[in-house]
Amino acid sequence: MTAQKLRPYFLSHHIIVLTNSPLGRIMTHSEVSEQMIKWTVELGEYDIEYKPRVAIKAQALSDFLSEMVQPEEEEVWRVFVDGASNLSECGVGVVIIAPLGEKIKLALRIDSRVTNNEAEYEVVLAGIRTAQDIGASRIILYSDSQLITQQIKGVYEAKYDRTLKYLKLIKSQSEIFCGLEY
Repeated sequence: MTAQKLRPYFLSHHIIVLTNSPLGRIMTHSEVSEQMIKWTVELGEYDIEYKPRVAIKAQALSDFLSEMVQPEEEEVWRVFVDGASNLSECGVGVVIIAPLGEKIKLALRIDSRVTNNEAEYEVVLAGIRTAQDIGASRIILYSDSQLITQQIKGVYEAKYDRTLKYLKLIKSQSEIFCGLEY
């Protein structure tokens, strides 16, 4: 019934069916059940190609989001970040809320040993990079670390080499945005 209703579309376009089942092999061999033979005859006139489905990787998902979401200049994306470190582990979390309310959540584990402040810097970088990947032009970044946000704004002075490197990296990454608030 679907093939009959979509006949003009099927005849004028090349169709690719992504599937993990052996559908392509079944549809191209004659030693199948009577119902499958009917389907094979019915669909045989169309240009249908069967391909195996591949796994969606993080970059493919990011590419998809950047293609599908085209924010306007006035749209503000909210980026919430938090990082934590202890003697055994370090992890960071990012939640991005689009102007229309959709949420994108990201959790990362850092394998190297870092201080709690360094974990906060890492999560700010992860939030900025993710916002760039999805095409946000204006963001407001929310962090519970007053030290980090005030150092980024220039209110507090950064004294350590690693802190200065993080600040320089954050400043260079955030230049792409037409608006960035902390």
